[in-house]
Amino acid sequence: MLFQDLGLSDNVLQAINELGYEKPTPIQEKSIPIVLMGRDVLGSAQTGTGKTASFTLPMIDILDSGRAKARMPRSLILTPTRELAAQIAESFTGFCKYQKLTMALLIGGVSFNEQEAALDKGVDVLIATPGRLLDHVERGKVMLRDVKVLVIDEADRMMDMGFIPDVERITGLLPKIRQTLFYSATLDEQMHKIAAKFVINPKIIEIAAPAATADTVDQFVVMTSPKAKRETLRDLINQENVANAVIFCNRKRDIATLRSSLERHGLDALALHGDMTQSARNDALNKFKLGEARMLVASDVAARGLDIEGLSHVFNFDVPINPEDYVHRIGRTGRAGRSGRAFTLVAGKDDGEGIAAIEKMIGKNIDRADVNGKVTPAKETGAKE
Repeated sequence: MLFQDLGLSDNVLQAINELGYEKPTPIQEKSIPIVLMGRDVLGSAQTGTGKTASFTLPMIDILDSGRAKARMPRSLILTPTRELAAQIAESFTGFCKYQKLTMALLIGGVSFNEQEAALDKGVDVLIATPGRLLDHVERGKVMLRDVKVLVIDEADRMMDMGFIPDVERITGLLPKIRQTLFYSATLDEQMHKIAAKFVINPKIIEIAAPAATADTVDQFVVMTSPKAKRETLRDLINQENVANAVIFCNRKRDIATLRSSLERHGLDALALHGDMTQSARNDALNKFKLGEARMLVASDVAARGLDIEGLSHVFNFDVPINPEDYVHRIGRTGRAGRSGRAFTLVAGKDDGEGIAAIEKMIGKNIDRADVNGKVTPAKETGAKE
């Protein structure tokens, strides 16, 4: 199936074509016609499946027939983090090239005055984190009674971060007659109960298991020691001839230390973590995307929603504390049909137990490798497939 088979307008199709997208992903193929019909959606798809475009593309056509009034957005997209909100805004900007839709981004770390000025002009698409949106509501700067389409993205993270009560408060300010698109990485019984508060007779769309890792990513475990971890990482980077990579650390305090170590050894690197200001994070991401540095050393704040086109490698300097974060981390590479490589450094018993938990969750064992490129297939490590 092609994008032109999904019912999208010629303007949207032209933008898609110019951005280089050829075929819709499974969730886009299943979701776009349903969203264009005006039906509620309850969707589950892992990171990297093209979920964002599955709602942004049809929303552009849905909203193209009208115009927004001052402080009264016509659609609302709620996300748990600033990073994800910014990624969705970037998606809209690209796909809206031939439509005159207006957009505003309400996230922390940005001036209220700047955001209020955008709202005063009227916005067709409002993308926001719950806390910042409620701040504007309480200041009387935005009214939600004209919202036609509501998107609740990464609802599982909303729940984990304690945002569901805020989301309920926000939806209480919306018209009862609206279209709601609800997305979560998992759709267990608890999430179905939460979704029932927001959607009416939704079309349920589930794509792949949330614990699955993409076949396009070659995964490796590299044994090392705590003292040798930095040297091992540098050796891997040099051996792999890395084009660009995200390097994940578990602790924010380790990010600056590792970045400095890489720089001292001639490997250009940037940092990204939750304690940075929004402008500093945006600056780091933009520089990385422009190729001003090959390495981005990041905490898990960047693991979800981070979209770097053509990322060649992911390195887990630390084994992630939660097995689920492994999937989100390595999902930054091997996207859109491209191949990618992911290496995880194991430096002790606790790390070994963490890898065992990851392997159990993803349903397969990970090949072992050394810094010289020698690979020991998982079936030869004595572990069961």
